[in-house]
Amino acid sequence: MIPLRDENPSSTTPWITYALIGINSFVFLVQLGLSGQGMKEAVMQFGFVPARATAALQGEAGLMAGVGVPMVTSMFMHGSFVHLIGNMLYLYIFGDNVEDGLGHYRFIAFYVACGLLAQVAQYLIAPSSAVPVIGASGAIAGVLGAYLLNWPRARIVTLLPIFFIITFVRLPALVVLGFWFVLQFFQGVISVGAASGGGVAYWAHIGGFAAGMGLIKLLPWKRPPGRPARGRRRPYDNPRYWR
Repeated sequence: MIPLRDENPSSTTPWITYALIGINSFVFLVQLGLSGQGMKEAVMQFGFVPARATAALQGEAGLMAGVGVPMVTSMFMHGSFVHLIGNMLYLYIFGDNVEDGLGHYRFIAFYVACGLLAQVAQYLIAPSSAVPVIGASGAIAGVLGAYLLNWPRARIVTLLPIFFIITFVRLPALVVLGFWFVLQFFQGVISVGAASGGGVAYWAHIGGFAAGMGLIKLLPWKRPPGRPARGRRRPYDNPRYWR
């Protein structure tokens, strides 16, 4: 199940969403320019390493180098083209509406906060892991949580492979994002026994999603769903579609 676009247009240009896509893509291009050893060193230095954070919290290493800096820089690094493209696709589809509702400045604060809380969730699961955590997935998961809470009935055009047949269907966001979260949760539970190893940071996804649903209730909306700008009316502006 791969979402391709939503049928819930925003009323403003999502400049922050576009900027985040551009920054993440630029950083990945810089990563590609490094040698194999240079890439490993960059990931270890700028990725969030739970074991290093634990050492920093215990006073055995610098707090900024072990926790502060890598928690931010890791959100803009990716391990492969598939990793980058998947994250940026979800951000492109769902980020514009959340940015439209919050406003540009609150949206960037919301995005970063979700990314930080996502890494805290992953850290709590595996505080001794020496594997660096990188990627925008946790922050984007927060965007997905906010979108699901406010536009559960918005239609998402989705690529749905059924055996050898590929079809396109229009599904409610509740189905698409709900399925995504349930998949992350079960994979996260399965991965707990091997949490110190490599692989996908499922608990960062789960933590980011939960953070997004919680934070979006605390932040004031610039334009709440149901109040379109300049008198424009959209299919999902009606509150019965989102609450």
